[in-house]
Amino acid sequence: MHVLKPNPTLDKACRFLGSVRGTDKVLMLIQYVSKILVWHLQRTGLGAANSGARAALITRILNFAGPVSDTRILLRYSGLIPLLQWTLQSEAAPSTSARSQFLVRAQNLCNFIYYPLEHTYWLALHNVIPVSPKNRDRIGIWSCRFWAAYVVLYFAQLYDDHLNLKQREKALLNRKIKVGGDDGSEAPHVSDVLAQVQALKDERKALTINSIINAAYFPLTVHWSLERSSFPDVGVGICGTIAAVAQFYTAWKAA
Repeated sequence: MHVLKPNPTLDKACRFLGSVRGTDKVLMLIQYVSKILVWHLQRTGLGAANSGARAALITRILNFAGPVSDTRILLRYSGLIPLLQWTLQSEAAPSTSARSQFLVRAQNLCNFIYYPLEHTYWLALHNVIPVSPKNRDRIGIWSCRFWAAYVVLYFAQLYDDHLNLKQREKALLNRKIKVGGDDGSEAPHVSDVLAQVQALKDERKALTINSIINAAYFPLTVHWSLERSSFPDVGVGICGTIAAVAQFYTAWKAA
């Protein structure tokens, strides 16, 4: 009798955490939830008798969140390689729509500019390369502006995907399905249509999740693109957590 047996969930967790994508999503969740925790502790700890202990806890959370954020940026240092691969694939098999192909190319261009700027900013922030604080901050802001441009372009792509999917859903809904028959020859046809229905449902679900992620990212990219912004840090935490949970879900499902 085997007491210990292979666990499929544990196997999946190993695949998930063993990938850069899975590790990034776990760290992302920690990074943004920590902002909400700090806000909560600051808000509820005003004038409290244990304010000293709360202040110490806030410091420990911030001390942990800083390296987590740095680790996520370091993980993105390899981002240009899959981006280049995706660009080559999208050019080898271009979209049938000129508008869609333009959106893909524009998004790729934004990312090709965003990644090096972010890497340069981080290296300058940690005094790895000699860049003045003023120029360093400008580089960081411009990196976020190109990220914001990507997010806006992705909204346009998501809208096009929605219209395309809506047309296919309508076409499938209007199809006349004949079930049965004298010899039951229509059964495979019905099975095929049901498979198409499920495929469209999966596409709609993925489109909805990607829309939520992009909508959560949008205020963050605008916030970090401005030299002065009044967007609160807890807002950053909430939006980032929403994006993190949604991406964690998709990454886990794909693992």
